Amino acid sequence: MLNKLRLLTPGPTPLPERVRLALARDMTHHRKKAFMDIMMRVQERLHVLFGTSEVVLPLSCSGTGAMTAAAHSLFAPGQHVLVVDGGKFGQRWRFIAEQRGLQVTSLEVPWGKAVEPQAVADALKAEPDIAGVLIQYSETSTGVLHPVKEVARVTRETKALLVVDGISAVGLVPCPMDEWGIDCLLTGSQKGLMLPPGLALLALSSRSWKAAEANDTGCFYFNLPAEKAKLAKGQTLFTSAVNLIVGLDESLDMLLENGLDAVYAKQWALTMLNRAGVAAMGLTLFAPEHFAWGITSVQLPAGVDGTEVVRIAMEKYGVCLAGGQDHLKGKIVRIGHMGWVDWADALAGLHALNRSLIEVGGYCASREYMEVAMSAYHMALKGKPGQALPTIHS
Repeated sequence: MLNKLRLLTPGPTPLPERVRLALARDMTHHRKKAFMDIMMRVQERLHVLFGTSEVVLPLSCSGTGAMTAAAHSLFAPGQHVLVVDGGKFGQRWRFIAEQRGLQVTSLEVPWGKAVEPQAVADALKAEPDIAGVLIQYSETSTGVLHPVKEVARVTRETKALLVVDGISAVGLVPCPMDEWGIDCLLTGSQKGLMLPPGLALLALSSRSWKAAEANDTGCFYFNLPAEKAKLAKGQTLFTSAVNLIVGLDESLDMLLENGLDAVYAKQWALTMLNRAGVAAMGLTLFAPEHFAWGITSVQLPAGVDGTEVVRIAMEKYGVCLAGGQDHLKGKIVRIGHMGWVDWADALAGLHALNRSLIEVGGYCASREYMEVAMSAYHMALKGKPGQALPTIHS
């Protein structure tokens, strides 16, 4: 029997019909007025999404491209950076920085845990020549949410630029760039923005722009000062990702129709739904404390093959989940609930996880896990996003 495909991965994420229709519009030329008007309209709303008065640059690349652009634009070879390394994408920051020729100090954090802001402060005090702190906001490989707001309180009192990978955070969890003092915030199109992969967005603070403009060892393609100059004319430096920017125009309309607070309330409620449902099954949450708002990571029981769980969920139940990475492969399952996902999709994901676990020899501690999940969802909607819920018993 055929099932409707439900894409519950941490990216790519489902596309709303409105966005798909926007993507299907006739091509327009990226140097003509019609497209320039779209670019300027998009820019106005990106200021709101990022919480910044600075420009937000659209780059024709993946989120990793934006990470590379930040490392090449803000730092010159030989400069010293601190990398918060607590997962697969923390490692990616380290690899990008090392390939750039930067001197890297890794602040290693156990996978599943968030960095302590005091540890960042101690590292900056011990090595005062550090020019930047590179960190994930949401570490997608583990489902951890690093305390970026608190880390920013540390970095803004130093010369170190805070560079934040918000690829699975922007449009999902509050991250007001200017208010918090983030120096560089970047994201990708295929997560909370409800678009296909291929577009990245990057914003710099005023002090980051000074660093970028003074850096004469930057990258030919990721030339951010030149991109900024082109954006003032409603264009990009090289060929624009035209259809993705047209789609972004529509997705921003959707995100901002009821305000970002409504978006965050929904994301928090979906997070509570998933976490309560997983706990009611008798499973362990991999990120027990500081957890992402767009992904729930589940520690599987000993002897259960997570790769097989993900396969069965897809083939039998039409739900696409994600497995673990590196040493977590086969040991955790990651449930995405980003962007165009609602409570019905989330319940289908829990059901697929439950049935797939049973088929590979797992178990479910409660037959009422869906009721527990929906109870948490409704309680979260009534409360304040980020506010802990009382214990919900199955």
